[in-house]
Amino acid sequence: MSAPTELPVPDTADVRSGPEVSPELLSVLPLLGEWHGEGQAAGAGGDHRFGQWIRFAHDGRGFLAYESRTWRLTDDGQIVGPDVRESGFWRPRGEDDVELLVATPDGLVEIYVGTARTTTSWELSSDVLARTPDAPEVTRSVRLYGIVEGALMYAIDRAVGEQPPRPVMSARLERLR
Repeated sequence: MSAPTELPVPDTADVRSGPEVSPELLSVLPLLGEWHGEGQAAGAGGDHRFGQWIRFAHDGRGFLAYESRTWRLTDDGQIVGPDVRESGFWRPRGEDDVELLVATPDGLVEIYVGTARTTTSWELSSDVLARTPDAPEVTRSVRLYGIVEGALMYAIDRAVGEQPPRPVMSARLERLR
């Protein structure tokens, strides 16, 4: 049996097409769409540049589906290969409260709680972190997102053990649509 080319229920990253946007999404609505750009990562394998594509989509219900793909870049911008991949959901709760659920293929599942600080910035801290035995030893994580002059900018800090959180990823992404 072959897979259908389109799903029978719409899912869109565009407010102008597809299902009506739920009023619950007002605090995260500026994220809706596809974004592309570059960033900087730090980790056990050393610092490196990366390219990134993010998609925030909705299907008419009160959450945004989130998908992120990154690829390693050399210092001069050549693509080396795939890097971090994430998927999850942004769930607004009330006027300013936001939950973020994120899963990665390296065995880390993160649940964040936070607030929409303005209509274009969000601050989230980990509430629950679950790891498979071989996943990175993350004990705390903080994510800051903001739309500045039309660009989506973010920073992710993570802690290992009793250490304070340290920067691990940041990027500036432009809206594709």
